[in-house]
Amino acid sequence: MNSIYNCPHCGKKSFNPLTKAMAGQLNSKGKVCMECGRRCVNGKGATIFNAVFSVIAFACIIILYLNSPKTYGTEYEWLYIYEIPIDIGIIALKLIVPRLVNAFFFKMSPAIRIEPVK
Repeated sequence: MNSIYNCPHCGKKSFNPLTKAMAGQLNSKGKVCMECGRRCVNGKGATIFNAVFSVIAFACIIILYLNSPKTYGTEYEWLYIYEIPIDIGIIALKLIVPRLVNAFFFKMSPAIRIEPVK
């Protein structure tokens, strides 16, 4: 059975949820497989999920900014007080949720990023 934690190069289960979460998407360097030494990343699905989630988070921040009252004492005065903490929470979610989803869902794929030669 092919697990989501298997290396796409050698086929051995050399990743755990933590290392898979830190492997990144197709545009990242990825993580090195402990068995074969080649770099692996989360696949296209993870990259698409990260892009869609980032756009939704950005849209939420913009909508929150445009709809929040600029003075205290209006109908939505609670939003005036909590606008910045809500924004910080959305940014934190943007950093945490894609890694959690990467750790438990999408399959690994070979890294396609070309690194410059030193």
